[in-house]
Amino acid sequence: MTSYKVLDVNDDLPIRTKGAVHSGKVRSVYWLTDEDSARLINDKGYQVPKGTELAIMVISDRISAFDCIWQGENGLNGVPGKGIALNSVASHWFKLFDKAGLAGNHIVDIPHPYVWIVRKASTVKVEAIARQYITGSMWRDYAKGTRNFCGIDLPEGLAANQKLDEVLITPSTKGIITGVTDIPEVDDVNITRENITNNLSVFNFKSEDDVAKYEQLLVEGFKLISDELAQLDQIFVDTKFEFGYVEDIDGSDKLIYIDEVGTPDSSRIWDGPAYRDGKIIENSKEGFRQLLINNVPDSDVLLNKDRMDEREQLAKDYTLPESVMLEVSDTYVGIASKIIGQEITIPSDPRSEVIAILDKEYGLIKHN
Repeated sequence: MTSYKVLDVNDDLPIRTKGAVHSGKVRSVYWLTDEDSARLINDKGYQVPKGTELAIMVISDRISAFDCIWQGENGLNGVPGKGIALNSVASHWFKLFDKAGLAGNHIVDIPHPYVWIVRKASTVKVEAIARQYITGSMWRDYAKGTRNFCGIDLPEGLAANQKLDEVLITPSTKGIITGVTDIPEVDDVNITRENITNNLSVFNFKSEDDVAKYEQLLVEGFKLISDELAQLDQIFVDTKFEFGYVEDIDGSDKLIYIDEVGTPDSSRIWDGPAYRDGKIIENSKEGFRQLLINNVPDSDVLLNKDRMDEREQLAKDYTLPESVMLEVSDTYVGIASKIIGQEITIPSDPRSEVIAILDKEYGLIKHN
């Protein structure tokens, strides 16, 4: 039996909240009561306007791929160290973005490696995707003859995994957009820049200038991470950022980075030496996706959106060997340690650590 305690369930912590806990695939969000938000802003000196709503965002070690959560054998329902790896990497990049003067982000405090205190943002409904190489779904479509991606024409004669001449912005919808003629009413569908500028309010943009601003922040953020990874001989292949608006201290709205940036979950990262050798070694979740494709009885279930019911059933019934979960752990913890420049320590019992800190240092735990 594994000695690791992974944090697989993260939406049932005894944190005082207003309203229900929002449970995502990997993170759970606990909106704090107005009293607790006001108290923390005051006591901790957070640089946000009075009246800002705060939340505790707790990351888990769960692993999702192909829109499903996957489990390992022996009750290992997560990847040891994955949560801490993602949070460490994202907060590392956020700090560098700040230093470079790009834009702020939603984190106001980091009580524990598994926990962020974040401020409420009004989310832009665009998955901001940037690509520097042609691979994955883009390559699959290109190989079938598609040349126009999100309104951008690609030249003939590209090869799989080839570097593109410039960083391409290929946005998709965040959530389901309804009532716009050119946009199918499904989640995560590719859109063009024109789709966005013609429907600013639908995508929750405040102005056309802000569309140019998000593109600038996406490309500049991409280049910063790409340059940093190049120093580690790693290749930043493609990534997804998310943006939102918050109120500044002076009362104005500003566009900031939200969610996570440049992590092995939201990006593809390739090993440089292997790439020069003509091989692809994935230092991101893409490696796990490939493991699944090669291990499950029928990989079409994973790739075919019309077989979603079968896929969900497969994810419930299928357990991955513990060795696979630990291999994935090595990938996440390995690349994260490289990026932040120090070894990541996996806590032996993340859940009780989180509760203890939020109780002692933040006074947010309910005592019945």
